[in-house]
Amino acid sequence: MELSAIRAGLPVLERYAYLNAGTNGPLPRRTGEAMARALERDLREGRSSKAYFESMLEGREQVRASLAHLLSAAPSDIALANSTTQACNVVYMGLGIGPGDEVVTTDSEHPGLFGGLAASGAELRVVPVRDLPADEVLGALQAAVSSRTRLISLSQISWLTGAVFPVQELADLGVPLLVDGAQAAGAIPVDVGALGCDFYTVSAQKWLLGPDVTGGLYVRPERVEELRLTFPSYGSWDWEAETEYTPKAGAARFDPGWIPFGSLSGLKESLAFAEDAGPERFDHARRMAGRLRELLSERAEVITEPDQATLVTWKAEGDSREIVLRLADAGVVIRDIPKLGWLRASCGFWTSEDDLQRLISAL
Repeated sequence: MELSAIRAGLPVLERYAYLNAGTNGPLPRRTGEAMARALERDLREGRSSKAYFESMLEGREQVRASLAHLLSAAPSDIALANSTTQACNVVYMGLGIGPGDEVVTTDSEHPGLFGGLAASGAELRVVPVRDLPADEVLGALQAAVSSRTRLISLSQISWLTGAVFPVQELADLGVPLLVDGAQAAGAIPVDVGALGCDFYTVSAQKWLLGPDVTGGLYVRPERVEELRLTFPSYGSWDWEAETEYTPKAGAARFDPGWIPFGSLSGLKESLAFAEDAGPERFDHARRMAGRLRELLSERAEVITEPDQATLVTWKAEGDSREIVLRLADAGVVIRDIPKLGWLRASCGFWTSEDDLQRLISAL
């Protein structure tokens, strides 16, 4: 798909240089239309017919299959989720992470991952990697892992800087590995089998351009039975089994409860929109991030190293919160990083050179 066609399908780009998919991606027009049709159907026909529930169940399986394709996994290995936060907590609670357990993580994690660890009471070995060069991160993490380590939990891409963490190398250590894919899935190619991780989360409202409160969780097949079902929903059970309340086979047993039909319809369209853009979308996004880094380096201290992912972070010249507000008034959408005085831009497969120039001019 040509860039002009991609941008034509994202109405917000008519007004803004939208550079904040790391928080929420721009909604495709076809996504909004699908959600509106679903709501109109609810208004006209109600939400209790046999056809309605069959469509809803079919929609869940279609989304599961699309997420599996995105991650190069089998649909049976994918649970639906409301967020990365919820998916991380499914893993922490399912593994029974708590006092007496050692967990290795980093000082660059989003609260969606770190919050559950903080609440668990586990002994956390927080590795300071935020200020390390990318080629030193692996060694620092390996040094923190001990014979007592029960879980390694970290992001594939840092939400602070866009740095790519060495997930595949950590998987080789033989310790269960949970990866927060919120800034990776949809931004870069992801193959969970090649990564070797045990659990991988997806926040669909970010780089996948999906509706709010949608996402997924990959569970390695060998880990399904090990992961206790601590928050079952109606969709967790195999109602065809001889014994009542037998969990479904595979990761679907960890599905959340009700997902609005409109959200399912919208997410299907968002995933299809990205798929239609073709595999070259990932290279385009990375080129735009590299180009933005070059442009910013001429006028600011850039935090993000070269050749990382699709987020670019730099030090603000002044109050970062005020700069974000001023840029929004100028038609440029970015975000600041709380407490650090940094600014962050997200470059997607829809980003154009003009978007980058508008940012630089507004700065």
